[in-house]
Amino acid sequence: MRILILTPQLPYPPHQGTTLRNFNIIKHLAPRHEITLLSFGTPAELQNAEPLSALCARIEIAPYPIRSLAQRAWTTLTSPLPDMALRLQSRAMHTQVDVLLPEQFDVIQIEGIEMARYVLTSNVQRPTSKIIFDDHNAEYVLQRTAFEADAKRLTRAHAALYSLIQWKKLERYERAICERAHHIIAASDTDTNYLRALFPNSQLPITTIPNGVDTEFYIPSDEVCAKPLADLALVFTGKMDFRPNIDAMTWFCDDILPRIRAEIPLAHIVIVGQKPAPRIAALARRDGVEITGAVPDVRPFIADAAVYVVPLRMGSGTRLKVLEAMAMGKAIVSTARGVEGIALEPARDAILADDPATFARAVIALLRDPSRRRALGASARARAEANYDWRKIIPAFDKIYSNVQRLP
Repeated sequence: MRILILTPQLPYPPHQGTTLRNFNIIKHLAPRHEITLLSFGTPAELQNAEPLSALCARIEIAPYPIRSLAQRAWTTLTSPLPDMALRLQSRAMHTQVDVLLPEQFDVIQIEGIEMARYVLTSNVQRPTSKIIFDDHNAEYVLQRTAFEADAKRLTRAHAALYSLIQWKKLERYERAICERAHHIIAASDTDTNYLRALFPNSQLPITTIPNGVDTEFYIPSDEVCAKPLADLALVFTGKMDFRPNIDAMTWFCDDILPRIRAEIPLAHIVIVGQKPAPRIAALARRDGVEITGAVPDVRPFIADAAVYVVPLRMGSGTRLKVLEAMAMGKAIVSTARGVEGIALEPARDAILADDPATFARAVIALLRDPSRRRALGASARARAEANYDWRKIIPAFDKIYSNVQRLP
């Protein structure tokens, strides 16, 4: 089939959630289909994305739009549209879409809610193209959970108010987007149910296709680590200007890490990921906290830690970071929210804990028990291989493409 895929940024290098999902979708579809990619990006980024260019028949880009914090604040108060619908508003992208849409694509696949406006609100004729909307998160739920977490703290009242407004706007917008697509994809059964809740009296054409992991790239490492105190190291990876990750690490360092260090004084957390927000950068001044910023490869940092922690309290979808840790055979301690949408067995594949005291006790126990860590890691690796290898996931897209082609 001829497939047009829209992404919010060039999915190369695949270093964080959206780009990882998008790159692997393209990588595994390209051998069977002709892929045209339309994305935001720069000529330099495109020049450095040779592996992506080799997979696609054609790549078109538009420059990233610039939107100030003041503009975001103003539209939060005045626009009926949510911030995610306006974040990548671009005349240049509209022009690119208007040129491409009249071409004879069998499928137009929208990756993420930010790109939906360009196809689903366009007046340009799409000959017979079927529209697939890959909703990476149930976005209204992400904002609802952010509101619920921040509303408990007076110092975060401004953030709670923002999330409350966005939650209500996103409910309307996400419903409208889903209504206009021929088929919707969600990244977890939990998100599928959240999206179905927007349509209580009708059948939503939706399929769960989870995030995956390259189990040949993320592999367990049994090599002896030369890093000091590796047996007492904890690790968290992610894009560190992403609000759920910021909340996770500030909560962990405020309420959980001190409890761990009271029992094991040399225990420490390594926070790995690009663009550390000011609240994250400030954590580096505390004992037992290391901030790396962007790194070329997260695998050495995961391998060099005794326990992978996932203290997420907000968000939706399935976390690629968790799948990477599972594939690398790491012992994981997570909140229930952190592993939401991943079909794992608590206490066998990971330890779940939702309050600071329980979370800290679970980490302390694992730091003191290497054999338990190995058992958890082996089980997690087996689960990743069985359920979340991209090669087993991608055929579900082909099934959807075949089904929508039969629609009138």
